[in-house]
Amino acid sequence: TFAGFDWLMALDHHWYSTMWGVYLFAGCAQSSMAILILATNGLVRTGHLKGLFTVEHNHIMGMLLFAFTTFWGYISFSQYFLQWYANIPEEVTYFITRIEDYKLPFFGMIAMNFLFPLLLLMNSDYKRVNWFVVMAGVVILAGHYLDVFNMVMPATVGDTWMIGVPELSSVCFFFGLFVYVVFNT
Repeated sequence: TFAGFDWLMALDHHWYSTMWGVYLFAGCAQSSMAILILATNGLVRTGHLKGLFTVEHNHIMGMLLFAFTTFWGYISFSQYFLQWYANIPEEVTYFITRIEDYKLPFFGMIAMNFLFPLLLLMNSDYKRVNWFVVMAGVVILAGHYLDVFNMVMPATVGDTWMIGVPELSSVCFFFGLFVYVVFNT
């Protein structure tokens, strides 16, 4: 939280938020639960957790993912609502830049981090199906990437944003490194 406060919030030096630390925690908790779901389902598929991981474990992890999704949505809306309602120029600039110049990543991030997982994981029976929970985890991780993209890019490159080869190759590199370390130990 302190690193996020120092590094990410300092990019927009005129903007401040008292909820920023909780917002970063909510996003990290949601994405770490998604990574845990993907890793455990991958280990079950490769046979490392044969007999140890049941449908109930997947259901419980799906419930936690649903809870963190709801928490992230609540904190995101609370931060937005408090700043927009106060209408103080130092606070509103963060959202004006992202809504006007970054429409696709901003609203895509909301759909991928909140709307899609909420609708997918609302039914208790769907949380018992492995591929439903894994699909929600993959979408949440992509949404978290867009969330960090929305935090950094407007303050650094302005309205000339794009998701290109450098961004995708960095994601592929770290994903490959993670898979290599987890599945080859």
